[in-house]
Amino acid sequence: MILNKAQCLMSSHRPVLWSQNRLMRATAAASLHLCSSSRSSGGTGYNCCTNTASFQSYLHKGNFCSKKCSCASSQCVYRNVTFDGQTEQSKHISKCKTLHDGELKMVISSSTNSLLSDITGILWQGINLSARDVLWKRHRLKSIGFSSSFSQFCYFHTSQPVLGTKKKKLAPLPLKNKVKRDHVDVWKEMTVNDLAAALNKDLESLYEIFTYVKGFNANVYNRGSLKIGNYDVIDQVVRITGKKASLVKHPDAEVIVKKDKDAYKRPPASEKAKVPRPPVVTIMGHVDHGKTTLLDTLRNSRVVDSEFGGITQHIGAFQFALPNGFPITVLDTPGHAAFSSMRNRGANVTDMAVLVVAADDGVMPQTVESIQHANNAGVPIVVAINKIDKVDANVERTRMSLINAGVQLEVQGGEVQSVEISAKLGTNVSQLVEAILLQAELLDLRADPKGMVEATVIEANADSDSVKGKVATCLIQRGTLRVGDVLVAGLAWVKVKALFNEHGEELREAKPATPVQVPGWKDVPNAGDQVLQVESQQRAKEVMKYRRQNEASAKQVDEMAVILEKVKAHNEVYKPLLEEKRLRGIRYRMRLDPSHPSLQKPEQELEPQVSIVLKCDVQGSLEAILQVLETYNSKFVKFNLISFGIGHVTPNDVELAETFKGVIFTFNTDVPAASRDLADESGVSIINTNIIYRLIEQLQQRISEQMPTVPQEEILGEADVLEQFLVTDGKRKKTPVAGCRCVKGVLKRKAQFRIIRDDELIHSGALTSMRHLKSEAETINVDKECGLKFEDTSVKVLPGDRIVCYTINQLP
Repeated sequence: MILNKAQCLMSSHRPVLWSQNRLMRATAAASLHLCSSSRSSGGTGYNCCTNTASFQSYLHKGNFCSKKCSCASSQCVYRNVTFDGQTEQSKHISKCKTLHDGELKMVISSSTNSLLSDITGILWQGINLSARDVLWKRHRLKSIGFSSSFSQFCYFHTSQPVLGTKKKKLAPLPLKNKVKRDHVDVWKEMTVNDLAAALNKDLESLYEIFTYVKGFNANVYNRGSLKIGNYDVIDQVVRITGKKASLVKHPDAEVIVKKDKDAYKRPPASEKAKVPRPPVVTIMGHVDHGKTTLLDTLRNSRVVDSEFGGITQHIGAFQFALPNGFPITVLDTPGHAAFSSMRNRGANVTDMAVLVVAADDGVMPQTVESIQHANNAGVPIVVAINKIDKVDANVERTRMSLINAGVQLEVQGGEVQSVEISAKLGTNVSQLVEAILLQAELLDLRADPKGMVEATVIEANADSDSVKGKVATCLIQRGTLRVGDVLVAGLAWVKVKALFNEHGEELREAKPATPVQVPGWKDVPNAGDQVLQVESQQRAKEVMKYRRQNEASAKQVDEMAVILEKVKAHNEVYKPLLEEKRLRGIRYRMRLDPSHPSLQKPEQELEPQVSIVLKCDVQGSLEAILQVLETYNSKFVKFNLISFGIGHVTPNDVELAETFKGVIFTFNTDVPAASRDLADESGVSIINTNIIYRLIEQLQQRISEQMPTVPQEEILGEADVLEQFLVTDGKRKKTPVAGCRCVKGVLKRKAQFRIIRDDELIHSGALTSMRHLKSEAETINVDKECGLKFEDTSVKVLPGDRIVCYTINQLP
């Protein structure tokens, strides 16, 4: 109901205008109060009284919609008003035929409007009103064309009241008092008697409880000595009694002590069993200081030049003999890497270090690093001042830089030997060898050549030679290695079938301080691994199994420690936030509503999709993973998160994954045996992870497998058109053939071809025939001529056209 230009408000027999609703007048202090007293019984007319001049009186005492107007007021606008020869009273009576049926509509004629306008000074306009319309507060009806009379709005409307509910202040969610249930110790395959004793019930009561277990036939266990094979039955029985099951080991089970099946080094040998051995020397130094040149010079000291035209096979160590026949073993390994790895494993395979320092550069950063590694490992140093043959060599400056680096030379009153050499010319190299032998005598190097072999892996690789396979270069430290021995190193083992020296020559045995290549390892061992001899292949397999189990256990312990640390840090941050949310009355649902579109059974879709069910251990982990999943955005593969939650994987999760052909991802939570068996039967994959980035990697792999292929063009070859000629087929119909010469790549008959003329595409399609001379050809190579006949016989070529042969490959 809109009050437009002071529209007259009239209503039915029900009192509709509520009091105290004011229409404010801009130019007068008085107000118009609308009165709605109840209809008086026996009323005879419209008691519609108004002040004709200024709206300062009230519409009051109105018995709306009576049968006739019996207003006693002399100012009633309907009293004695004539309209077309009739009084307005009789006009209204004729209009009120359906007075009490709720459908009264009052229409004021234009004459009445004029009369009201004359009386009040305002133009009135009639409207139609339903008897059921009710004027309610709070609905704004804007007055239009009131001149300056009304400047406010009328707060009435004729619809049902929109009683907007006030937003209630959320009260803190009450914490539920969890019922603490007693724990009952149970174990797998416990007997009926054991279960009754654990629950403190007799057999009769227990059999009665069995009847409430869904899908369980109590008649199967008619004797108390029978074992209950299904653990879920035990768990349900305990729950029915109001208690909680705690799975423990069988009380009578024997405590199995894990036997140490690893291989270890022998106790130290007696001094009588030891014999002298060659020294093991590592040559260290800065880059370009002549280390490699010195190694080559030492090799040439005993090897014919023709045999060392080049290093054909890289090894980690070599051995050469002095003129007196005494051998020296040299490690061709970067000093810092060798010392670091060996120091970490507690193995000292190097007896001394030869520190090569260039006389023109002096001490450099890697020189200092090599000195630190040698000192930390407790290895003596012999200094070789190299490149003394160069013009800008300065030996004194080099010695001073060594003193500043902490190396006290003998010539300056220290204990470290130093020799000035030229590795390139061979100057004083023999003196360097004598210094090494002198240092070896001071160390009195000895080893036990008998018993089980002990060695260290210098380097290992997978040889491209299929005969050798995986090869490890080992330095023997104790015992004598022979063909037929069985060795273990880390997580690899080998039965020795051959031994080779650094020149590829086969050896019968290898004694202490001898570098030797051992091929045929089952796996590639790591550099620095300890090599131990065992009694047999069976013993080697036993050691490998034991070490792998220990490695898996240690890895699990480390990962669990990391997980627990993360959970602890998560709880410290998340629990206060959760408590704050609870005080604010916020609660999150951790499962989608059953009516959610993602839970509806999917229809057959053309686009590929990946559907998953996600189960986590704690809510913080779940929220973190969900935030990562929200960042997924790809138009090629649709990602569908079927369900997510906290706790173990349930049969319902497996059924959801089966329905949507999805995968179940678990984060740091277990999978019960029943759910896993159901997943195996349903063909549902369950991927267990405990590190978030691994879960994301697995998910990315699943998405990549569903990624559609993308067509990619590959150019095979090109040909130039020499001329076009016509040939007659079997139906005496002449068809055009392009005579071409292949100028690039290769032409394949089953590929696609396009014709290019002046850099514009003329035609693209397949061939029906490709001939060389008079024979059909599958391929045409460069500089060969051929005839090409297209499937589209309307294609015409011109000399100089270029034909491109290509294929479309589908790549992910």
